Amino acid sequence: MTKNVTDESESNTLHEHQEGTLGMGDLLDMTALDGEWSLGETSQDVDPASDRVAALETELEQQKVEVNKYRDEVLRRAADFENFRRQKEREAMMASSRALENIIRELLPVVDDIKRLLQHVPLNSEISSEARPYIEGVELVKKNLEKWFADKGVIAIESIGMKLDVNFHEAISQVDDAEAESETIVEEYQTGYMLGEKVIRHAKVIVAG
Repeated sequence: MTKNVTDESESNTLHEHQEGTLGMGDLLDMTALDGEWSLGETSQDVDPASDRVAALETELEQQKVEVNKYRDEVLRRAADFENFRRQKEREAMMASSRALENIIRELLPVVDDIKRLLQHVPLNSEISSEARPYIEGVELVKKNLEKWFADKGVIAIESIGMKLDVNFHEAISQVDDAEAESETIVEEYQTGYMLGEKVIRHAKVIVAG
């Protein structure tokens, strides 16, 4: 009786030991499987995100290239427009200068006539009371024309006593003058004028031989 109880007890103990051993193995297997599953799930979660980041970076680089392209195009067009605007301004200034030059050229003969007229005016004591207002009127016209010329930048070329300079003077005659050096201007036949730095009419002069 005692022996049967002992055998049964040992049998139960062995059975419990085996169940415990199998339970531990199963637990380890399940743990390993859980780890593999967790790693697999993490890998699946990370890879799409990395791909998305890479795609966004590529798209960003493409957008930068497009932005630089459009910026260069805008700058080029802006430069072209600025050059066009400056060219039109230069053309407008040149047209205005030519128009002013033409007007001055047309007025110069009038100025010449007025100057010649005043050169032959009698002395004050010889001017009659009836002629004086006309002479004063001519002098006023000459004064106004000279002021208008000055406002436009027109200046008379100096001649008398100057050395002949073909850039500004045109010698129409030569005379003997013991008191003047050769090629010195002794008389001005027609006044020359400059518009700014441009000669619009050379002075016609007489020089010493």
